[in-house]
Amino acid sequence: MRIALCQIVTGPDPKANLELVADGVRRAAEAGADLAVFPEATMACFGVKLGPLAEPLDGPWAAEVRRLADEAGIAVVAGMFTPADDGRVTNTLLITGRGVDTSYDKIHLFDAFGFAESDTVAPGTSPVVVDLGGTKVGFTTCYDVRFPGLYAALADQGASVIVTSASWGSGEGKREQWELLVRARALDSTSWVVACGQADPRSIGREPSGKAPTGIGHSLVATPFGQVHAQLADAPDVLVVDVDPAAVEQARQAIPVLANRRF
Repeated sequence: MRIALCQIVTGPDPKANLELVADGVRRAAEAGADLAVFPEATMACFGVKLGPLAEPLDGPWAAEVRRLADEAGIAVVAGMFTPADDGRVTNTLLITGRGVDTSYDKIHLFDAFGFAESDTVAPGTSPVVVDLGGTKVGFTTCYDVRFPGLYAALADQGASVIVTSASWGSGEGKREQWELLVRARALDSTSWVVACGQADPRSIGREPSGKAPTGIGHSLVATPFGQVHAQLADAPDVLVVDVDPAAVEQARQAIPVLANRRF
């Protein structure tokens, strides 16, 4: 499976951010990718009021992402915000294209480092795994990467590739944590972990303000053995990688942590 990680910096305008999606999808398709992965908060960056921007999955923003995916003939994953029943929003990954049209709602909310995502975002409840061209792919969002049980659960459901879309908060040691956690989750699940984050706004001359997590870049792909397969720097870019599902079976035979679990 060929996957494109589309590392972008989104702003507060969903329509303008669709232009970034269109460019990333085009570049992914030209590179022969089967799947284009965009970050969490592709629809709109954190640090703005999300309620007025949220749209249902059958709304115009998601419809345009579907159109772009279908036109390019590839699958696309993009972070958006959908209305929740309690007045908050849901932090949603739209997963569309190649015969797939579904979504994942972020389960673990970022109530850490002085930020309270749960004030405005309602949590999801269910892991999601889809079949893309014979490869089962699971989905997680940002803070989910700190919870190994979710990654093991996705592997239990057949996932050999796990996508992690993120808008990682900056700060001392945060890049090291990001890289360590992605590699650790690959080992926990003996799966490929494809982790695409927002680029660092500073890399395009935009100074972030407040505590909102707006991205640090450094998207990466970790092998089922926990090695860094490929990685970007902090600026917007597209990383195209080939992942071999056969490596998953090799890892699960060599390091059978899923089969050996006692708890």
